[in-house]
Amino acid sequence: MSVFTTATGGLQGMLGSVLKFTGMRSLLSVHDISVRVHYRWYAKPAAKGKGKATVKEVLKGPEVCKDPALLTTHAMGVNIYKTGKDPELKPDTEYPDWLFTLNLGPPKKLEELDPESLEYWRRLRKYHMWRHNRLHKGKTM
Repeated sequence: MSVFTTATGGLQGMLGSVLKFTGMRSLLSVHDISVRVHYRWYAKPAAKGKGKATVKEVLKGPEVCKDPALLTTHAMGVNIYKTGKDPELKPDTEYPDWLFTLNLGPPKKLEELDPESLEYWRRLRKYHMWRHNRLHKGKTM
């Protein structure tokens, strides 16, 4: 918020009342004819109360299904809606072939990849970025 005043008689008294009115930190910048007063309404610091301490409620996680019949016939935990059931598993012939060729283990190391593949160069770039970030950690540029 800015207040503009012409440089005529009573300027100091007017500025003094503006500064007293704000009661906050102020910044005065003097120009040729006018004086501009900047101030901000800072938030008050939080008061530490002497009230009773409240007990926090313990959050409990989702229920874990332990029924072997449901675990083998349904995709448990896939339903994201509040209402509804988890979808049933279909036979393997209903799913695409590439689904069963996915690597579910740890990622392959750089030495195990073919240097002519795109995956090799992406992995090499990632290792280089990790090394660069580790070397420049804590340095200001």
